[in-house]
Amino acid sequence: MDTESGSGDDLPVRQEWPADLERRRWPREPAAQKEHRLGVPPALAPLRFSTQDLPPKEQFQAWRTHMAPIVDVHLPDEKSPDDGFLAEQIGWHLGDILIIQQRAQAYSFVRDQAMLRSSPIDHWNIGLLHSGRVWAEVSRHVTEAGPGEVFFSSLGYPCRGRIIDSVAILIFLPYELLAANAGLLHGANNTLLSGSLAELLRTYITGLETNLSNLTAGEVPRIVQTISDMLVACAASSTRPDMGQIQTGMGMMERAHRYIHLNLHSDNLTPDVLCRALGISRTRLYQLFEASGGVFNYIRKRRLLQAYADLSNPADNRQISEIAEAAGFDAAANFTRAFSHEFGLSPREIRKTIATERPVVPATRSTRRHGTTIGDWLQHRPENRNRFSQA
Repeated sequence: MDTESGSGDDLPVRQEWPADLERRRWPREPAAQKEHRLGVPPALAPLRFSTQDLPPKEQFQAWRTHMAPIVDVHLPDEKSPDDGFLAEQIGWHLGDILIIQQRAQAYSFVRDQAMLRSSPIDHWNIGLLHSGRVWAEVSRHVTEAGPGEVFFSSLGYPCRGRIIDSVAILIFLPYELLAANAGLLHGANNTLLSGSLAELLRTYITGLETNLSNLTAGEVPRIVQTISDMLVACAASSTRPDMGQIQTGMGMMERAHRYIHLNLHSDNLTPDVLCRALGISRTRLYQLFEASGGVFNYIRKRRLLQAYADLSNPADNRQISEIAEAAGFDAAANFTRAFSHEFGLSPREIRKTIATERPVVPATRSTRRHGTTIGDWLQHRPENRNRFSQA
């Protein structure tokens, strides 16, 4: 997938990045290390998004469209879209995870309940700021992070916040990758990862960033496992004391979520089976899923989310009717109706979008020229594109 910035005769002179965003360039690998890797083909090809070549009046709308699948972004009160907005992201798929190098001018962000209901994205996120500062609020708890600090959050919760001019590296891990430790990670949501383990993670991420363009295919699975293990260890040591009660209360919920995830396509995924597997009563089961609209509604939504991922996978050539059946729908018409209600687009429209390599989120002319959205980056993992991107 080519997401390089496009070119055109009407493009203005390139804008200069503000001084506070120019102090740090993307890391370059030492020449000696590059020589050691000669003859070994790199596994990763970067995905790119930038507003720099756009007319200033179009820049912020391009950024807003690019970020729309995960957050709604806004300019600071004193800024106007006419002022221009410089932002750049370079994305790298490492197996199941996505690493993004980002530099951007100040903006605020919101991920509300409506977005959670409609979004198929529920990733965990590790962030490391090289410069700038971010404030994020989840459930009335505000976390502040500055340069050199590692913060952790989940896209499975409503949140809001703001970030000043910044350079950062962001790591997104899919929910299912760490499902076995979901209860622990939920307890560490929206926290700074602190202590000696967090320092080791920070050092590891910094070193990894230096070598992204030269990783080999054999190294990628080990890196994914290392980041996952380090994150779980950091979360265990960094969980806020006031989250202990929440973690205890969420233990049964996470067991239920994990069981549903592992048996999502089973014909026997019923309340009675769940109760027996978890050792709880029907009343307790219904209490657990009351906030999700009931256990049937939760299972139905997870199956629709899986169907969304399957339909968005260019390598999945199954008929829509087969995907509908796997999602538990006997009639394709019922599947189409439920899918369209959940996501605002029909299964056929999702397939058409992927086939034509257009983003699901309505895009401006300038954004189409600059590639797909961050949502596409998160959903189209390398196993969906012949394992790894080719340069």
